[in-house]
Amino acid sequence: QVQLVESGGGLVQTGGSLRLSCTASGSIDRINHMGWYRQAPGKLRDLVATITDGGRIDYADSAKGRFTISRDNAKNTVYLQMNSLKPKDTALYACYTEVFYDDGNWSDHWGQGTQVTVSS
Repeated sequence: QVQLVESGGGLVQTGGSLRLSCTASGSIDRINHMGWYRQAPGKLRDLVATITDGGRIDYADSAKGRFTISRDNAKNTVYLQMNSLKPKDTALYACYTEVFYDDGNWSDHWGQGTQVTVSS
């Protein structure tokens, strides 16, 4: 089993900043992708940003220039620094990990999510 613990969400005013973190623990041999997705009420879940264990990063267009994803491989932790937040960034932000095992199997896992609310 793999557990994901997220933290860092909250209420912030337009233009403010938040830093999300997510730590994976449990039966893990190697984590490839780690990242963040978000889902606003009534909308589909969208990619925010992902990062591989080799450091390859992908951002949604809405995140480019404002958000920065990083990770600490030794701690199995991924971070999302969000600056210049806007009301349209309001959503439930969920952590995602893709775990690989020495036997060749893999699995993906989602966190419960942390709420980010940006007031105007």
